[in-house]
Amino acid sequence: MKDMIKTLVEAFGPSGRESVVSALLADLVRPFVDEVRSDNMGNLIAYKKGSGGGLRVMLAAHMDEIGLVVSHIDRKGFARFQTVGGVSPLTLLGNRVRFANGATGVVGWEYWLQKRELPKMEELFIDLGATSPADAPVEVGDICCFDRPMVDLGKRLVAKAMDDRIACAVAAQTLIELGDTPNDVYAVFTTQEEVGPRGAMTAAFGIDPDVAVAIDVTDTGDTPKAAFMAVELGGGPAVKIKDSGMIAHEGVKDWMIRSAEAAGIPYQREVLDAGTTDAMVIQTTRAGIPSGCLSIPCRHIHTPSEMVDHGDVLNSVRLLKAMLSEPIAI
Repeated sequence: MKDMIKTLVEAFGPSGRESVVSALLADLVRPFVDEVRSDNMGNLIAYKKGSGGGLRVMLAAHMDEIGLVVSHIDRKGFARFQTVGGVSPLTLLGNRVRFANGATGVVGWEYWLQKRELPKMEELFIDLGATSPADAPVEVGDICCFDRPMVDLGKRLVAKAMDDRIACAVAAQTLIELGDTPNDVYAVFTTQEEVGPRGAMTAAFGIDPDVAVAIDVTDTGDTPKAAFMAVELGGGPAVKIKDSGMIAHEGVKDWMIRSAEAAGIPYQREVLDAGTTDAMVIQTTRAGIPSGCLSIPCRHIHTPSEMVDHGDVLNSVRLLKAMLSEPIAI
């Protein structure tokens, strides 16, 4: 599974530009499902037909990652930019970024030796190695993402875009390993979550599932001086109780916990004070859809070096398989 993860996290796919990731995932899951299609928002929908008597289940894992968009190129060829999603200037300085056409740039700030305060986003620029606007390999409106390879530390994996490609890998692996199920399973690899969960909203409206589970990363409380949070790397997947955008449906939460305990899968309970997931918009679509979230513990979220535990990833697949293999009672 590590090879799949490496392929997905290293792929180019900022919000609104997810086609490369979508094509990779389509190739991965096509042999194991009954239908693969894309909708008008670019969501990739993989449908596995159940044997009957079950529910229509939607899984949602977003394909997009945070990025930058060029807003101006000055007379010397330096690019100014705006953010695409939650990007901090602290994570940008000195980092390399990559555009869809393969062009690479370095994020710079002239004052890093002179100033003690933090950089302001409007002071940063992308150095493309150009000498004029005509020489620049990109144009206004072009979007880039971090340019980093995945590093395998054994138990831990570090890469850009673990948020949320690690969940895409979990959903894909679940489809690969899932045998007979009474439930109709719609695994949706969604778009534009980082700029507001847009893809999941339209996909949920179109599918109209009986129940939905988002799969996403969550913060941890296991680093030095971290805020109190009962989630740590290596403790197993986390069952979301609440975040800043949604309160999980109690029946869905109980279904997840019941499945984990019955299968002997380690799990954690998650209460997140900032951030939300695709589940926020899914649960309020149409007349309301019972929704929850399976969270993968992740350190250094929204940086070029997001870290997950490989055991947590494998146990997330185990939990989803356990949840989907039997009739669902919520």
